[in-house]
Amino acid sequence: MSNAASDTAVSEVTIETRSSTGPVTGAARIDTLDILRGFALFGILVINIQLFAMVQATLINPTAMGPITGLDYAIWLVSHVVFFEKFIAIFSMLFGAGIVLMTTRAEQTGTGGALALHFHRMFWLLVIGLIHAYFIWAGDILVSYALIGMVIVFVRHWSARSLVILGGGFLALHLAIAAALGFAIPWLPEEEIRAIEADVWVPAASQLAAEISAYRGGFAAQMPIRAAQSLNFHLFVFPTETLHYVVALMAFGMAAMKSGFLSGEWSERVYWRVAIAGLAIGLPLVGLGVVMNERHGWDMLFSLYFGRMFNTAAAPLVAVSYIALVILATRRFGPAMKAVFTPVGRMAFTNYLAQSMICTFIFYGHGLGLFMEVGRPAQVLVVLAVWVAMPLWSRAWLARFRFGPAEWLWRSLSYRRVQPMLRYG
Repeated sequence: MSNAASDTAVSEVTIETRSSTGPVTGAARIDTLDILRGFALFGILVINIQLFAMVQATLINPTAMGPITGLDYAIWLVSHVVFFEKFIAIFSMLFGAGIVLMTTRAEQTGTGGALALHFHRMFWLLVIGLIHAYFIWAGDILVSYALIGMVIVFVRHWSARSLVILGGGFLALHLAIAAALGFAIPWLPEEEIRAIEADVWVPAASQLAAEISAYRGGFAAQMPIRAAQSLNFHLFVFPTETLHYVVALMAFGMAAMKSGFLSGEWSERVYWRVAIAGLAIGLPLVGLGVVMNERHGWDMLFSLYFGRMFNTAAAPLVAVSYIALVILATRRFGPAMKAVFTPVGRMAFTNYLAQSMICTFIFYGHGLGLFMEVGRPAQVLVVLAVWVAMPLWSRAWLARFRFGPAEWLWRSLSYRRVQPMLRYG
């Protein structure tokens, strides 16, 4: 399921404290967080492109369509080790940070209504996420963020230490549930094991044909399978996998915001220590997971849950390292980092939805219909093309308008009044 994307991508991050409760101006934003949101949106497309272009099973089982070798394997390996789950972790942490900042700002105005505003935002995010999931792309993450955001807001006043403990507890719970499911599956009747395998691990020929035919078809043909995949995610994957993991990441993000880590307030020496330690521990752990899966021949009984735990446990460490490296790069190459990532980050909600629209047009039948016809090397070219385009269209739009179109719509709905769109002066 997508880690795509998200209202971390869409979370507002501000430090303004003034009498108005409206959206902040550009001058009040934290540059580091805009850069990080843009950076995360670049990385998450590397993973999402696989869900846009190929059958769903290939995301967690690269051998779902047969042995993977040569350049295809190299591309998968880099995407798995460097990108998979790391950028959704950054998005989720930023979403948690955004909750702290938005509610704190509303509370500091002295006008009250911080929770009411937050719940308005989450409600409309949920509505947009449901439309996105059921009518555009089943890899949506906005629904998960909205639902979790409605609950995790109640720990926004906790100390950074308490939030880290909370996050660690939910991460441990997530891994424990994965281990329990991994231990349970071999005890199922053989026919149920084979049914699970044909459903989520190595698609049965009939299921494979149905998925390919649907996504190569028109919009009406896509609807049943997209609805089924979204419903499965919301009713099964969300409560058993996504919920606990994203709560942990959001809690870590809240702690990172309160401590000054995300806003770039730590010393350069400490950021380097964090970056090196996270990579030194996290990347070997991811690599070990790859080795273990290969040794088990990507057998579902091991790889579906146990094999994925290595990367899941390592992803937060690697994500924190990436954040530290981005902050260090911003200190050294500030103008270049801002030129590339800040416009994308300021329009991250729009860009997230734009990625879905562009890629579904390329791969689905209402557009070019190239689903399962574009190999991994060509998928990389699509990613690179979108990477080049996002800063260009984002800068062009923001030169004339205050917000991206999706940001404008969400803000107008959340604040219950139409927000000024044109940029003045």
